[in-house]
This record gives sequence, structure tokens and C-alpha cells, in this order.
Amino acid sequence: MKRLIIHGDPGVRKGGRIEVDGEELVCFGISRNGEWHGPDRMQLWCIVGTEEEREAYQRQEYVPHFLDVEAVDESEVTVTERGPPTIV
Repeated sequence: MKRLIIHGDPGVRKGGRIEVDGEELVCFGISRNGEWHGPDRMQLWCIVGTEEEREAYQRQEYVPHFLDVEAVDESEVTVTERGPPTIV
């Protein structure tokens, strides 16, 4: 499990699947940053991991401050499954 900062918005939602550097990851949680204040471009701060790590995420068996952080550009991310629709 790690935190992935995506510079730009490739169109993924919470629960979606992405591929980065040949590794398929599930987006467990996503925070959007930069819409009102902050960087010039939108940033998605995602907690991602493999399907086997889903239960650890749901049970909160991790410390967010100690997750490895990786930053990528949206062009390096391939969205394989966008994720379920958001209910407003």
C-alpha cells in the first residue's frame, strides 16, 4: 500500500483500477487537491494498493503518515476501470 500523487486528473474514482509502471493498483481512497487554492494543476492524492491489501485498508491496519509516497503525471497512469459512479 502506498500514497500515489497524480498531477492532473486521469478520470479515476474511488474503487477504480489503474496501471502505473506495469503494476495494477486499486484506488482505495482519493482526495482532490488544487481546485480552489494550491498548485496550478489538479492533484489526486490516492491511497493505492493491490487487491490483497483491500482488507488492511478497510480495517485501517496502516499508518497513513508512514506510507511510501510516489508522484506521477497523469500521462503515466492508465485507467483500466474508472470506478463506481458517485452518488450525490
